[in-house]
Amino acid sequence: QVQLVESGGGLVQAGDSLRLSCAASPSIFSFNAMGWYRQAPGKQRELVALITSGGSTKYTDSMKGRFTISRGNAKNTVHLQMNNLKPEDTAIYYCAVWWAAPDLRRRVVDPSYWGQGTQVTVSS
Repeated sequence: QVQLVESGGGLVQAGDSLRLSCAASPSIFSFNAMGWYRQAPGKQRELVALITSGGSTKYTDSMKGRFTISRGNAKNTVHLQMNNLKPEDTAIYYCAVWWAAPDLRRRVVDPSYWGQGTQVTVSS
């Protein structure tokens, strides 16, 4: 059974940084893409960023320049570095994985698995 464990969320002030991490298990599996979504209160879940096994990345435009996604050194791990956080970044952030890497030129297909989510709260 695939499990995704997220960490790194919390309460910060506007302008601060946070680094989210996600580890997918079991390690015998290989996911060709990993990424992050977020869902703010009263809003739909939206893609934040994803990265393929080949290192290609896709970001939602509003997060480019402030957020950076990277694969960890350990297999099936992914990080999201979030800088200059704003109150509107407040949301539950979900880790996601895909068996097959999505076509980054098109709308990203739904992930194969989701994590439970980690809360990020940014105060003004």
